[in-house]
Amino acid sequence: MRPQDHEVLILDGACGTNLQEMIIPFSAWEGKEGCNELLNLTAPDVITALHKSFVDAGAMVIETNTFGASRIVLEEYGLQDKVKELNTAGVELARRAINGKANTYIAGSIGPGTKLPSLGHITVDELIAAYQEQVHALVEAGVDMLIIETCQDLLQIKTAMTTCFEILEALNTDIPVMASVTIERTGTMLVGTDIAAAAVTFEPFPILSFGMNCATGPQDMESHIRWLSRNWPKRISCVPNQGLPEVVDGKTCYPLTPEQYAQEMKRFITDYGVSIVGGCCGTTATHIKKLVETLEGVKPGAREVSA
Repeated sequence: MRPQDHEVLILDGACGTNLQEMIIPFSAWEGKEGCNELLNLTAPDVITALHKSFVDAGAMVIETNTFGASRIVLEEYGLQDKVKELNTAGVELARRAINGKANTYIAGSIGPGTKLPSLGHITVDELIAAYQEQVHALVEAGVDMLIIETCQDLLQIKTAMTTCFEILEALNTDIPVMASVTIERTGTMLVGTDIAAAAVTFEPFPILSFGMNCATGPQDMESHIRWLSRNWPKRISCVPNQGLPEVVDGKTCYPLTPEQYAQEMKRFITDYGVSIVGGCCGTTATHIKKLVETLEGVKPGAREVSA
C-alpha cells in the first residue's frame, strides 16, 4: 500500500521542541548548537529514539531530520559539504526506527531555508542548486515521499516543487510530494500572500496535498482550512503547533493537551475533509498516540469544492 492510498494519513510530531527536552551530549553539537541535522551523524541514537517514539505512538509517516539540511542553511554552520551525508543519514535513521513496520513511511523533510528569493536574499538559480542537491540525496536514499514545509514565500516553494518533480523525473522515481505553507496570525504568509493566492499558484502542480503547518495552533488555522475545504480540489493537510506558545516561568510552553489536540484534528477531518494530519512545534509522542486513538475508524467528511 502506498502513502497516497490511505484515507487518512497521520504524520509524526515535532522534531526541534522534542530534541530540546532530550539528553544530548554537549560534544555532539561540535560547537554548532542549533544545527539539529548534525545530530544525524554525531548523535544518531538520539534521533532514532525520537523517531521510534512516534512509530510506537502509531504515526504512519516519519519525517526525516533534514528540515535544514540544504546547503543554504548548512553554510551558516560551515557544513555545506555535508549535504548528501546528512540527508542520507537522516533517511537511514528514520528507516532504522520504523524497522520494517507495515504501512509506515519515510517523508523527506525539506524546509524553506533562511533566505527568501522574493526578498532578494538569494537568487532563484542558487535556490535551485541547493534544492537539487538535497532532493537528489533524499530520493536516492529511498524516501517514500517528499514534504516541502513551513514555506513563507511563493517563489521559494514554486522553485522547490519544480525542482522536486525534475529530480523525480530524472531518477525515474514516482513518489508523492506534499506542500505546506505557514500562515502567520496576520492571516498571510511572511511575504504577505494569503491562502487563496497560494492555492491558485500551486494547483497546476501534481502534488499529493496542500495545507498548513507551524506558526499557530488549530484555532488560528481554521478559517484557512475552511477556505481550502471549499476551494482546493486535492487533499488537504493540517499540521498545527500544540496551540500558541506561552512563556511560563521563563520557559516556552504549548497549551493544548493531547486530548484537545486530537479532538481539534478529528473535527478538521470530519467537518472540512482534511485527510493528512500531524503535529508541529510542541507536539509529543503522547499527542500523536492520542491522535491515532481518536481517529480510529474516522473518515474525511465530504467536500463540495467550487469549480
